Amino acid sequence: MRIWVDADACPAVIKEILYRAAVRTQTPLTLVANAPLRTPPSPYIKSIQVPSGFDVADNRIVELVENGDLVITADIPLAAAVIDKGGHALNPRGMLYTPENIRETLSLRNFMADLRSSGVETGGPSSFTLSDRQAFANQLDRMLARRV
Repeated sequence: MRIWVDADACPAVIKEILYRAAVRTQTPLTLVANAPLRTPPSPYIKSIQVPSGFDVADNRIVELVENGDLVITADIPLAAAVIDKGGHALNPRGMLYTPENIRETLSLRNFMADLRSSGVETGGPSSFTLSDRQAFANQLDRMLARRV
């Protein structure tokens, strides 16, 4: 299993959890972003910089992900593409996207986008909390334990 991170919008605290987990479990971790990233020195951690542009990082992740890999993303269309390729997708707030829940989640996301485009104020996501961080760390630990 390799871990891929949609790193442009990933919270720094989640990246830190991922760095520690990659080293602890000796799991390859690759962050993909369209800006240069500073990562800790480790043979298990690397970053890929892609050109700027809409969905360039997402497309690169989909191109590279393999069956059984884990992708960290809040991007629901990316999560759906990863699941279609046999990968796993985990939201930085700890929600695991699965074949059973991704279509409904994608439909809700599209519905909300349609509302926003028609002028309806839908509000943004809630603030990232300590419980979100804990939920992510717990789900990541379960995913890493499952691979062994």
